[in-house]
Amino acid sequence: MEQIFDIPAEKPWSGVVRAGQTIRIIDSHGQQAIDTLFYNAHDFSERYSAQDTMRAQGAAYITTGTRLISSEGRVMLRVTADSAGRHDTSAGCCSCESNTVRFGHDTRYLHACRENFILELARHGLSRRDIVPNINFFMNVPISPNGAMTIDDGISRPGDHVDLLAEMDVLCVISNCPQINNPCNGFDPSPVRVIIRG
Repeated sequence: MEQIFDIPAEKPWSGVVRAGQTIRIIDSHGQQAIDTLFYNAHDFSERYSAQDTMRAQGAAYITTGTRLISSEGRVMLRVTADSAGRHDTSAGCCSCESNTVRFGHDTRYLHACRENFILELARHGLSRRDIVPNINFFMNVPISPNGAMTIDDGISRPGDHVDLLAEMDVLCVISNCPQINNPCNGFDPSPVRVIIRG
């Protein structure tokens, strides 16, 4: 069985991936950041932990073989395929407040991933307090030897994808990033596709 979801540019989406199913996230047009959160579908207090995931892998990026670890130290999903090469889990999501600090007061009105997450989480009885550091699939965030991070031009091409095999039932929440002030979306947000199989 296969479910296909097309997520318009700048919009949020959520869906449940059952244990044993694979979720494929596709960067349809290339250079599009896809901010993503995962929660235990039966206990939302257990959710993706960027810190535990990086510590368990001994790596700063997510790629093939990475185990996504929960706040309870359990494996939520495993990355089984990745045509892009690496994905960020350090830079977090954009917000109206961070846009204002980085790009000036006139950008405060622009929609951002934090607001997308708030809107989509509300559909599941969750709030802004349930937003944790997320994965930025396809976002290029080089980390220098001194620890400084930069959001750089995306390296993903049209059709690049990442496959994640669920080890438990998970709620996946996506913000198809609306950012237009830095190069994470090539300054032109575009639609993406999600496919759930199994």
